Amino acid sequence: MQKSPAPRPNAALDNRQLDLPLFAEPAPVVAPDASSPSLTPQPATPHSPEKPGKAPLAPDGTRLRTVVLGARTLHYRLKRSSRKSIGFVIDGTGLSITAPRWVTIADIETAIAEKQRWIFAKLAEWQTRTEQRALPRVEWSDGAELPYLGKPITVKLGASLLAFDQQTRVLALPLPPHADAQQIKDRVTGWLQGEATRVFGERLEAYAEKLGVSFRSYALSSAATRWGSCSSEGRIRLNWRLIHFPLSVVDYVVAHELAHLREMNHSPRFWQTVESIFPEFREARKQLKQHPPEMVPGM
Repeated sequence: MQKSPAPRPNAALDNRQLDLPLFAEPAPVVAPDASSPSLTPQPATPHSPEKPGKAPLAPDGTRLRTVVLGARTLHYRLKRSSRKSIGFVIDGTGLSITAPRWVTIADIETAIAEKQRWIFAKLAEWQTRTEQRALPRVEWSDGAELPYLGKPITVKLGASLLAFDQQTRVLALPLPPHADAQQIKDRVTGWLQGEATRVFGERLEAYAEKLGVSFRSYALSSAATRWGSCSSEGRIRLNWRLIHFPLSVVDYVVAHELAHLREMNHSPRFWQTVESIFPEFREARKQLKQHPPEMVPGM
């Protein structure tokens, strides 16, 4: 449906676009700088010297160092710099340490031992995030289950027509029982995208009216990095996979993108605009960020 563009407060923003990231990547965890071990001597901590050719490689090819802390083995990147203290950073790639050029490996590993509780706790948090993003595989066959608007539906083959029963939550497909997985996936995806077009269009109309704005056009996207986007020209794109989530989450993304027609930023005024039409946005935003992996089986 075509809409006239919404009034914009600043014509200089005409070519800008604001995105809602698909997976909001947490910032790396940075520990307070460790005092230089050479300035504050500590008891020696057992560590494992590297053996040539045995040190593991990071995904980017960087050679990692290894230290043994009790029964646990820890791998880390080491970078030398002109800084005056030892710095620890933990992110999705693991532990990175930046140390002064004059600090010995023994001193660095002593500092690691002192912070090992913090290090292992933060590494565990990142591992949990990674596991939550490891999406389970859907077995595309008769009886397959997947979420639709926050609740599971069951796929049944052998129907004469494609139909969805709201009561039983069964999606009947006109495919033979021996249909291959790709055929089933394609039919289910097509149906979900059709539902997304219908549901998202209805929610956009409702919230645009509440906010008193109009959008020029909207379309579905299959973006791997964002849930939605809005250009200052009033063009909105919504990721079709939102159809897996409860309607409250869909409404949050819709309200988020429409609010950009008033505020092309993420300022406090922007969030006030979102709240004015969707007061429950905080809970929905939290659910979107912390969704269980099974909520998006097609990513």
